[in-house]
Amino acid sequence: MLAVPALALSACSAPVTVQPAPGAANPACAPLMLALPDSLGDASLRKTTSQATAAWGDPAAVVLRCGVASPGPTTDRCVSVNGVDWVIKETNAGAPDAGPSSSSPSTASSVPSASAPSAASSPPAAATDGGTFTLTTFGREPATELLLDSGRISSATVLASLSAAVSKVPATKHCVGQEDLAKLPANG
Repeated sequence: MLAVPALALSACSAPVTVQPAPGAANPACAPLMLALPDSLGDASLRKTTSQATAAWGDPAAVVLRCGVASPGPTTDRCVSVNGVDWVIKETNAGAPDAGPSSSSPSTASSVPSASAPSAASSPPAAATDGGTFTLTTFGREPATELLLDSGRISSATVLASLSAAVSKVPATKHCVGQEDLAKLPANG
């Protein structure tokens, strides 16, 4: 009879230790956190040790932190998935950079959300080569950060599955691409 409780305890995962973001106490994180899915693909949601954080998988394949600083204008690759713009950075130096998925990638720039939508519409191509990536929402305050092990879970699955929850924090800016520059008024 003692073996049953021991078996039940051994199936439980320990909480994932996650450092909270500086703005984890921002009230705008609450609706996002309440809307998170119970799973991302085959990875189940796990308990974490800090406010406004989440993790999926055992070991964790995806870690989310709400309340990070919003990225400013950058030339880093930016993709839009279901209306959510993500700035992408490879975080493990050993993995090769697969580069952008098109010849004119979008970049993050301060374009009000009422303007043209993001030119990018596909998940990050490089986030499928088994590397570890940091993805940060662009144009949302507070921003949300993901640490993603693309060797264990598809970036397309993760970003599509999290879009509804992340959309709880309204967008005020969007990524733009080279094709958006042609839409700017000429000086003169």
